[in-house]
Amino acid sequence: MEKRNTDVLVLGGGAAGVNASIAAARHGLEVVLIESQGCLGGSRTAAGVDTFYGFYTPGENQKRIVGGIPWEIAQKLSIEHSSFERPNTYGAGTGITYDVEKLKITYENMVLEAGVKLLFHTYACQVNVEDHHIMSVVIANKSGLTEISAKFYIDTTGDGDIAARSGAPFDKADSEDLQSLTTIFFMANVDVEKAKSIPHQKMADLMKEANRSGTYKLPREDGSWHRTPNKGVIQCNMVRVSGVDATDPFALTLAEVEGRKQAQEYARFLKEYISGFEQSFLIATSQHIGVRETRRILGEYILTEEDVVRGAKFEDAIACCSAPVEDHHSGSGTRWAYVKGDGIYHIPYKSLVPQNIENLIVAGRCLSATHGAQASARNSAQCMAMGQAAGVAASLCAEENSSFRTLNVKRLQRRLLEQQAII
Repeated sequence: MEKRNTDVLVLGGGAAGVNASIAAARHGLEVVLIESQGCLGGSRTAAGVDTFYGFYTPGENQKRIVGGIPWEIAQKLSIEHSSFERPNTYGAGTGITYDVEKLKITYENMVLEAGVKLLFHTYACQVNVEDHHIMSVVIANKSGLTEISAKFYIDTTGDGDIAARSGAPFDKADSEDLQSLTTIFFMANVDVEKAKSIPHQKMADLMKEANRSGTYKLPREDGSWHRTPNKGVIQCNMVRVSGVDATDPFALTLAEVEGRKQAQEYARFLKEYISGFEQSFLIATSQHIGVRETRRILGEYILTEEDVVRGAKFEDAIACCSAPVEDHHSGSGTRWAYVKGDGIYHIPYKSLVPQNIENLIVAGRCLSATHGAQASARNSAQCMAMGQAAGVAASLCAEENSSFRTLNVKRLQRRLLEQQAII
């Protein structure tokens, strides 16, 4: 088996992993980033979620609460006329909708320009641990198996795969209580202005009517669609595949099959029931189904829904969030709970530090949080901010010769603020 060494191994090239890799590499560390798909971005690209949420607070007097590398990425898309801002249907705040293909290129350029060594089509299949430290990770790709030893490991897999395989404790709801999965789909040749004349509630009522007719099977009598930067092309978030543990490969495979079937059904509904869709057609489904929740690590602190709703502030804050709890449960609707007080809460550093493992940090939706809190903190801007914090933390641990658990958090906060992050 081939053996390699690096300073930092980042596992998972989604929103969190990209930012973690860039942050660590910009501090002069040798970074290897592995990704299972053939592109960077995860949910933001491969799963078709073409909008960054979480950059702004909701309401009329919106305030930007995420900066740093995430905002740098958003600005690059804006400068290239590949994105636009739009209000959110459910009061979660202004979103930044972008061209998915442009984001793939933007991520790749920034990662490679930072000096990151990038590997696509690669999985981590084994984690070797000694004395509460990860010693190496075995990866699998077209070359076979390769063992990579690093000083620090960043788990941005979304599912907390590396944390789980290292023996770090985690929580995971029963499959029926996990948030549902969604296959995003895109339609073209839509008369967007005409379609916008149909209110959201009217569309939901028509879904109920279609189900009652017996000729449709629409599990979610809700959902949304929005325009994209490309004329006549819209993105749809309607599919609901419930009761699936996405860490079970057999269940996940069947979910992919079901998701595509539902996408066809919802596309047929839009074409037959909604004005403006008469001449439309389905052009794409997401590269893989979107997963909202699987494992949540048990860290030094577990963020709770109560923390979210009351707008909790923490001394070890590394990111801000205003996103409401958005719980896509197994029913036909979605549960919402909004942040009170000043409308902002903090994500604490301790929620990124797993118990039991010293040289591992996580970022993204597998953070240490309850089911309800994760349903808020999983928004893209927050995952990106967590990623930057994890990458900077790795660089400081290298400087201090410390573990993630013993890191001087005040120094981390100062370094983040110097990089225009908002805490």
